[in-house]
Amino acid sequence: MRRVAICSDTHVPSRANEVPDWVAAELRRADHAIHAGDFDSRRTYDRIEELADGDLTCARGNMDPATLEAPAAATRVVEGVTFVVTHGTGSPDGWRDRVVETARSKTDPEVDPVVVAGHTHEVVDTTVDGIRVLNPGSATEAAPADRETMYVATVADGECTVELLTG
Repeated sequence: MRRVAICSDTHVPSRANEVPDWVAAELRRADHAIHAGDFDSRRTYDRIEELADGDLTCARGNMDPATLEAPAAATRVVEGVTFVVTHGTGSPDGWRDRVVETARSKTDPEVDPVVVAGHTHEVVDTTVDGIRVLNPGSATEAAPADRETMYVATVADGECTVELLTG
């Protein structure tokens, strides 16, 4: 069984001064971390990677610096669960369709992945055409979020349970 910390849209330093202490603690506790983009700075990326002890899967967000070497989408299998991580950049209209299409393009047709995306700062946990779609919201309450949020997933034997945490 593995614990996966899932966050996004930290926006440090443009909208917050630092990653909240409780989020940092969850990243430290996790066996693996996922960040769906909009770190907002290299310093924040480095901090998240340090908290995750280097075990980080992430995607570049639309607010990330061009010098940040993160892919538009990344895939990681944890305990038999395939996670696809993307930011979901673009208009809020069609967000779910875009992230589901990204997940399909990154996995084999027989795999129903969990896709983690951010961008909208709105918490989402839904299933679209067999693909679980998660948006952890904003870990720093960056507008339009109304609170600090992230997910913690427990993953074992191809099964994934998710808990929403709030600051």
